[in-house]
Amino acid sequence: MKKSVVAALAAAVVVGASSTTFAATNPFSEVPAGHWAYQAVTSLSQSGIVEGYGDGTYRGERQITRYEMAQMIAKALARTDEMFDREARQYENRGTGGSKVAKNYHATKADLAELQRLVEEFRPELERLGVLEERVDEMWKYHDKVTWTGELRYRYYNDKEDRKGTSDKKRTNNQLQLRLFPTAEVNKHLKIKARLTASNNMKTNTSGDFKLTYAFAEGKFGKLQVNVGKMPFYTNVDDGLVMDDFFSGVAAVYGDKFKVALMAGRWDLDSANLNLPADATLSDNAASYQGAEISYDNDKLYLGAGYHHFRSDDFRNLPGYKNNKNANVWTVGARYNFSDFGIGGAYAQNTKADDFKRSWWAGLSYKGANRKEAGTWGISAAYRYVGQNVSLAPTYDTFSLRTNKKGVDIGVDWSPWTNTYAQLGYFWGKTLDTHQDDRTFFGRFSWFF
Repeated sequence: MKKSVVAALAAAVVVGASSTTFAATNPFSEVPAGHWAYQAVTSLSQSGIVEGYGDGTYRGERQITRYEMAQMIAKALARTDEMFDREARQYENRGTGGSKVAKNYHATKADLAELQRLVEEFRPELERLGVLEERVDEMWKYHDKVTWTGELRYRYYNDKEDRKGTSDKKRTNNQLQLRLFPTAEVNKHLKIKARLTASNNMKTNTSGDFKLTYAFAEGKFGKLQVNVGKMPFYTNVDDGLVMDDFFSGVAAVYGDKFKVALMAGRWDLDSANLNLPADATLSDNAASYQGAEISYDNDKLYLGAGYHHFRSDDFRNLPGYKNNKNANVWTVGARYNFSDFGIGGAYAQNTKADDFKRSWWAGLSYKGANRKEAGTWGISAAYRYVGQNVSLAPTYDTFSLRTNKKGVDIGVDWSPWTNTYAQLGYFWGKTLDTHQDDRTFFGRFSWFF
């Protein structure tokens, strides 16, 4: 039903649009079935923001092109004043005489947010239509300057390292965490983004204070995006094999399908210190950092390569590092999506480390949970070899309590209700340093608002 509604809306818009010759000479690829845009446009049509045929009906049963979707969004943007002005009037036909009766109407903030999301998704097509800048400026004056979103996240970790001839080593973490995400609009190019975090230890019933996890200015200028401040630090090329943390500095990304990213700043060593000996003497609180990544992504195929340089005296204290305060990390990765299935892998190496200097993974996945769509689910399996002197803060939850190990990592995720997310993970393998069996169980449940 959702797809047929959007297809009929597209037909109505394209017939009445003034740019139909552009569509005839420049066909676009189809918006794939199940794409979130179908749901978004259907919701906006029910609110009256996107219009169908004159008699209020919606007909058709086909997928539509990105150009047709952009035509609908352009028409909605053209009605910005009417739809978002609280004093606007909308008329509807009543009775057999066809008399018109006025009713008060204005779109909600949620409608505006959904429309903006569609604008970002179909920006290239809207730019070709020549309506984007003018209409976004019109929409801007109805937008709240600061918006808040959040997540309540529960996580449980249990890691057991079998030690032959002595007692097993067990590690657990039972945590409830509240995350708040304010976003402030500076102008049509600039936003301020931040995250506030508070955690509670469910076992001891002790809570920490709210703290600022990150805050940065994000600027978007066509194909160029520049971030300045403390921001998320994720190595996209290897899909988090090397890093999933935060750093303070500047990052610039340019491109569309082909992208170049440059980063520089300081990285807090707390995550790396997980691998330090208990009696290690620390001299640096943060490492200097410079990095670069290049990648190609056409929605099915992803290819990338990167280089990340860190410098800190504390690297000398890492096991297998000897007397070197530099980390030179090279990384490559590839992924491919076959509709519901995906395969991928990555390799990373620290050329300055002596031991535990290589990491790699190879895996496959089927579908995946989408918290905005209740009932969606997915499953994944991968083999991971994670050396602690190259994977300084890897993204894997089953490695949070113990890195420097290799083995099989499986996961299942599910969205039981809209804006909820559940995840289970299990790892079994061996440690790289002690060569002991290791088992890790991980569970998570999140509520988004």
